[in-house]
Amino acid sequence: MLWSYKTPGIPDQLFERLPGIPLSKKEVRLLLISALRMKPDSVLWDIGAGTGTIPVETGLLCPNAKIIAIERDQEVSGLIRRNCDRFEVKNVKVVEGSAPGCLATLEPKPDRICLEEGKPIKEILKQAWEFLQLEGRIIATANNLESLYTISEGLSELQARNIEVVQSGVNRLETRGINQTFAALNPMFILSGEKL
Repeated sequence: MLWSYKTPGIPDQLFERLPGIPLSKKEVRLLLISALRMKPDSVLWDIGAGTGTIPVETGLLCPNAKIIAIERDQEVSGLIRRNCDRFEVKNVKVVEGSAPGCLATLEPKPDRICLEEGKPIKEILKQAWEFLQLEGRIIATANNLESLYTISEGLSELQARNIEVVQSGVNRLETRGINQTFAALNPMFILSGEKL
């Protein structure tokens, strides 16, 4: 088994990648997974699943959960499947489709939603909210001020409760020449709210 631990935090380099396809960095994934507050039998929709890091990590943590990874690109959907196979994750279903249009066809309905960017972000957020079960949680990421404002405004309009906003500030030790120095990762905002 490629990752034999019960804790999240799979090193980035263990995931298969495609050029230009984003990968949630390990430290940010830890914050995302924490914000999701998965239950053993949760139903998670990961909208804009990219490389598939969140489905893989949550699939390993909660093997009885049902995880739906939504990705619009066929090649990227294949990447998610390969990463699930690579880590022997069996509870992830990959759906090729564009949000928000494809959301109405998905079953089962989620009690957890992870929204990793996407356009139009506010429309996707609002449509996804319609399918979120009561007492469910939604998290969304923003890497710029415009997305932060748009998601924050959307959560407010939806009357989400217990809203939290966290900004990651992560530095990694890197070797540059003969010296070791700390290099900052791009900051990421993680917004979460509950449907009560």
